[in-house]
Amino acid sequence: MTAPGSELIAVPLLQIPVPIWARSQEHIDELLREFTLISAQLRQQPGPSDVPVRLIQLIEELTQQYGGLNTDQENRLAEAAASGLTELDLLYHVPPQAAEASQRLQDILDEADAYCRAGTHLLTLATPPELARFVRWFLGEFAGQLQGRPPTPYPEYQG
Repeated sequence: MTAPGSELIAVPLLQIPVPIWARSQEHIDELLREFTLISAQLRQQPGPSDVPVRLIQLIEELTQQYGGLNTDQENRLAEAAASGLTELDLLYHVPPQAAEASQRLQDILDEADAYCRAGTHLLTLATPPELARFVRWFLGEFAGQLQGRPPTPYPEYQG
């Protein structure tokens, strides 16, 4: 949502690797499904839980703040994946606050990955390195471009 009076800023994402995006979406969707199940279980069984408080906070923030994001660009990426396209350029129009939101989402995903690696409370595996690199580029493009950096095509990303 855009605050009244906020301008939207164009953020081009260049040479998005569609197959990697598709695998990344599948992984994030898997994590969100598990978070949704844990959240539903906690609502049905209030009281003490063996789920750490911090993981509960992550679940709530990720599912409530970021779980419903679906834009025309994501639909275009899904169509590109279905048609076998390997690369796509997209132009997003976002408010300046998207820089902070992108960084926050990256922090949440990193923290969720730590829980995944621990293997104690989550069944979802940690994000594979190739997908983690892609997500870092994808979210980092919003933060970086909104702070004045030029766009970096994915093949040129050094992260």
